[in-house]
Amino acid sequence: MPAKDPFRTVDVEAIALTRDLLTSARHAALGVLDPDSGAPVVSRIAFAVLSGQPHTLVSELSHHAEALRVTPVASVLVGEPRPGGDPLTHPRLTLQVRAEAADKAALKEAWLAVRPKAQFYYDFADFNLLRLVPKFAILNGGFGKAYRLGYENLRDALA
Repeated sequence: MPAKDPFRTVDVEAIALTRDLLTSARHAALGVLDPDSGAPVVSRIAFAVLSGQPHTLVSELSHHAEALRVTPVASVLVGEPRPGGDPLTHPRLTLQVRAEAADKAALKEAWLAVRPKAQFYYDFADFNLLRLVPKFAILNGGFGKAYRLGYENLRDALA
């Protein structure tokens, strides 16, 4: 007997929750592949949706910046547990992304509107703005509410 597919059909509620998780996130967990060992490494990053795409500002001195130069695919987790209850029942979204250079100068005002404290280091030469182009995502909307979102679903959520 084939295993039951745990994913629901993506609907307007899933798209709206995806949009909310992405646009409200101010930081995320970033999973990259270590260039030396090939093993996964996770770090916390600054995160914002700018011009309809997820972005992060990274220092070239960071381990994850080096890892993304070698292998530009990564995983990003957004969604924070709310107070009370089991944190595993709270909504979260895991994106598979490809990191690529973004126009740091053109997006400065938008980034600083979301992260005003970054004004102190945004213009440092070792900081680069990266666009995290989503390929697909897994949305866990709470207990029994799992969705697999394709590129078109993510485009709709980010529109």
